[in-house]
Amino acid sequence: MTTTSSRAFQPVLDRIAEEMERTPGRGRPADYIPALAACDPRRFGMAVAEPDGTVYGVGDWREPFSTQSLTKVFTLALDLAREGDELWEHVGREPSGNPFNSLIQLEYENGIPRNPFINAGALVVTDRLQTRTGDAATELLGFLRAESGNPTLGFDEEIAASEAAHGDRNAALAHFMASYGNIDNPVPVLLDQYFRQCSLTASCADLALATGFLARHGVRADGTRLLTGSQAKQVNAVMLTCGTYDAAGDFAYRVGLPGKSGVGGGIIAVVPGRCTLCVWSPGLDERGNSVAGVAALDRFTTLTGLSVF
Repeated sequence: MTTTSSRAFQPVLDRIAEEMERTPGRGRPADYIPALAACDPRRFGMAVAEPDGTVYGVGDWREPFSTQSLTKVFTLALDLAREGDELWEHVGREPSGNPFNSLIQLEYENGIPRNPFINAGALVVTDRLQTRTGDAATELLGFLRAESGNPTLGFDEEIAASEAAHGDRNAALAHFMASYGNIDNPVPVLLDQYFRQCSLTASCADLALATGFLARHGVRADGTRLLTGSQAKQVNAVMLTCGTYDAAGDFAYRVGLPGKSGVGGGIIAVVPGRCTLCVWSPGLDERGNSVAGVAALDRFTTLTGLSVF
């Protein structure tokens, strides 16, 4: 069916939840972070937020979870708002075709990461936001609290410590880029900011609302403008082509929306002008994307007829 009214969102979500409940093979949680490994892969939540802030949900849609790489979208927007096109001199906009924590491309591309959503690129973005704000993680937290309307959002110190304890690859990426002059801040400061950023916990409702500025073409929840319309288009475009690790082509084929996944099992997605979504289910496929999350978004675009294509 093709919906003409957002009132159909709740029945669609209910139907998707019922279908997900009957779906076997939900993947496995990320096992390199103990706090994530303990998550039940059968958990499922999904929320849809309209540009006016109306939000619909199903399942565990108000249950906080570890956002992980979902926060890369917001740090990208916050930095892009401050420095504009200069950012793109330090990070590219192309799919990587390699794992999200790969070192391979950095050497033959002179320390310039392929895109802002692989770990190397996200480190560059956090570094540049740190230079401009003095505390990138707190800047991110304040933004997400304001856009979601939830002042209780915060960082999970246990997850941040676990990330730091297993962060050798990220440290290597940061040091390597620093050797090319593409990192401004001391690497230990940058890593602390980055691990805190990834440890933020939020619910599907929080994240669907917080992503709303991308459906509103750069306008925040309070009516002020964060990004120009062109910049919002840029963020959405990079989400579509690079937001789901090295499975972005398959995600675009199945879902047809700008999206960003995280190894905590969350995925955010944007229907420009219409709505934003967040789905969470901790079981991941071999590429680090939520199995049920991708399937649910696939069903959403099929049932509603909403996509960018």
